[in-house]
Amino acid sequence: QVQPVESGGGLVQAGGSLRLSCAASGRTFSSYAMGWFRQAPGKGREFVAAINRRADSTTYADSVKGRFTISRDNAKNTVYLQMNSLKPEDTAVYYCAARLDLSWSRLFTSPSEYIYWGQGTGVTVSS
Repeated sequence: QVQPVESGGGLVQAGGSLRLSCAASGRTFSSYAMGWFRQAPGKGREFVAAINRRADSTTYADSVKGRFTISRDNAKNTVYLQMNSLKPEDTAVYYCAARLDLSWSRLFTSPSEYIYWGQGTGVTVSS
């Protein structure tokens, strides 16, 4: 099992940047595919970005493509979300999620595909 814990959220002006971190406990972090999701007030949880176990494949929601970058450091049991050119519509609680993957290469984009979730970190982008 892993227990994700997010950090790095906060208040930023439009056009600014933030880097979110997700530290996952457990000795088998490299066995898990990871993803970032977000939930804005009054809306459902939506996919943001995902990365495979080997960190050689990523995918993004169209709304963040070209602005956000997901990465991971398996030696540090951590996944990151670098967010640049932030917009007010990026305001949300951001969640890190993990699921065991035996294939090494798969990416997962649906919340229902993930088993372990963090408590979330809030991001507010002011205009």
